[in-house]
Amino acid sequence: MPAQNSNQNRSAQQAVEQGLLSRSLTTVVQFCFFALATLLLAVLIEWVGMAFCWQAQGSSHSALMLEQELAYLNSDFKRSALVAEPIEFARRCSANFYYYLFQKTGIERGLKWLASTEPQQHPQLHNWVRYAYQVSADYILAAITMTSVFAVRLAVLVLSAPAFVLLALVGIVDGLVQRDIRRWSGGRESAFVYHWAKKFILPSLTLPWVVYLAMPFSIHPNVIVLPFAVLLAVVVRVMTATFKKYL
Repeated sequence: MPAQNSNQNRSAQQAVEQGLLSRSLTTVVQFCFFALATLLLAVLIEWVGMAFCWQAQGSSHSALMLEQELAYLNSDFKRSALVAEPIEFARRCSANFYYYLFQKTGIERGLKWLASTEPQQHPQLHNWVRYAYQVSADYILAAITMTSVFAVRLAVLVLSAPAFVLLALVGIVDGLVQRDIRRWSGGRESAFVYHWAKKFILPSLTLPWVVYLAMPFSIHPNVIVLPFAVLLAVVVRVMTATFKKYL
């Protein structure tokens, strides 16, 4: 019997470890798909803007966005709790994105081949493809630049994670104080308010990523990060304060 119980405990522990590993991998994969979908949305919005809103600027619009995003980092984000130099961290993220998305995959080499004027084995096919490339070259350049903008903004959001954590902790502490006051003063519980606030947890965490990463113009990161961080703190505070009276 002791041996059987030991085997059962070991099997249960392995099942828990496998469950944690599978959930972690699932979360990573979901985040990668989410980031890719947001990048595609940002590129699509930029293309639509080039076609209908800022035709005169063309691909220079995204280039100006990249310069402005780096300027915000260089002027207002000189320190971080996660890295020593935020601007260098953002530039490394941008360089890594470009390397893995365009150099490692061969896209950069293919674009150079399309832009070349050297004689080819199939000149008619090359001329036709090269003409298509020339027509869409501005859009391709904008997509590449928007990838760099996306990487810089992603770095900003990663560096802003401590702000979300800190404000969430403040919300938890304040909510626990309010909960104790309600508990000892005989206050009434409200499951409706608790579940209503719980619905805002996911939007307060995901919306800043979607809004900031896909935004077709430059904006100071604080305009996006701080309101959503405060919203998260308020939601956590309400949830903690309206949690059931007795644990």
